[in-house]
Amino acid sequence: METAQPNINNTNIAQQPSDDTIAEIENLARQVAECKNMPTELAQTAMQQIDRLRRMARRGSYSSEFETVGKYIYWITRIPWGITTKDNLDIENVKNMMNSTHYGMDLVKNLILDYIAVMKLQQDYGLKQAESTAQNGGAVDMAMLRGSSANAPVMLFVGLQGVGKTSIAKSIATAMGRRFTRIAVGAIGSVQALRGQSRALPDAEPGQIIKALVRTQTMNPVILLDEIDKASGNASLLSDIMAALLEILDPEQNSTFVDHYIDYPVDLSKVFFIATANNLGSLSAALLDRMEIIRFTSYSDEEKIHIAKNYSLPKVLKNMGLSEKQVIVNDDVWPILVRPVGFDAGLRQLERNIATMVRAAARKIVEGAPQPIVITTENVRDFVLPDQGPLS
Repeated sequence: METAQPNINNTNIAQQPSDDTIAEIENLARQVAECKNMPTELAQTAMQQIDRLRRMARRGSYSSEFETVGKYIYWITRIPWGITTKDNLDIENVKNMMNSTHYGMDLVKNLILDYIAVMKLQQDYGLKQAESTAQNGGAVDMAMLRGSSANAPVMLFVGLQGVGKTSIAKSIATAMGRRFTRIAVGAIGSVQALRGQSRALPDAEPGQIIKALVRTQTMNPVILLDEIDKASGNASLLSDIMAALLEILDPEQNSTFVDHYIDYPVDLSKVFFIATANNLGSLSAALLDRMEIIRFTSYSDEEKIHIAKNYSLPKVLKNMGLSEKQVIVNDDVWPILVRPVGFDAGLRQLERNIATMVRAAARKIVEGAPQPIVITTENVRDFVLPDQGPLS
């Protein structure tokens, strides 16, 4: 009697993953292992997902999950866990930096310097307390070492367009030695853009707050939330965005900010947040309560003339490859340039007028006109658009 032979084709035999597959999975594990200061719980969660990939690879079905897990590992390993830059809170340095980039605005500058001074005192106090505790043999409270970073104010710059809200925020970051990044809240129509999407959704990614930390590669950057009053016009969506901003900007809540994609608390308490708005009408009262409101006023004609001569013109000439010896603007021309059609509270139209004027002068230079090109009230019509100010 013949013995039945087993059907080898029907036998479930575990497939051995290829060398390339093993290398891809082990590369993910290495990224997690080499990421310094990553929270232990988050690292354990990541390793559990990698172990699941290993098990799936042995069954030959890991490819469907690899992209999702790989993308998650990519983001969590690029968050700068525990990395901060050292603050430069020298008052004179901050003052000189703001004066070199912005003329006037004394009230605004003084308010900012007041905040920097308090941050300096808090930092010094924290370091002294930590030193005293260490000398007495006690454990150093890490909260003491956070100093100014943990107590940075949340500023809201309010003013018309072109008055210098964004540029002075950059100056503050540069003066303090912090890295700077900008988030355009005015273009955000969903709270997911701030807080990220669940990994269960296709093409999910972290929100703009986590991406800002990744871009700057530090946990204490200056983050500018630009035009927060121009978020979604939909009432319900606007309410959600205001609620998300409330958690992001509230010092009592942002130390445990949870992005829906990362799904783990991220400490935002060291971030120096600065927000800008043209008006306060669409902002919630609860959000305004968390911010220090600093109002930017319009520039006077005298201030515009000073800025145009000493800041804007040199910058435009440099950008266009010209020197101040090649293009000269007579003093009596400036009152014409600072009065465009209608009223401009800021400097943007003035800078456009200057750029138009310098481009026309640059063309004359290229065409062989004798240098320097001198712009006067008699020939200014040859250099600016005819609808500007008194020329219209």
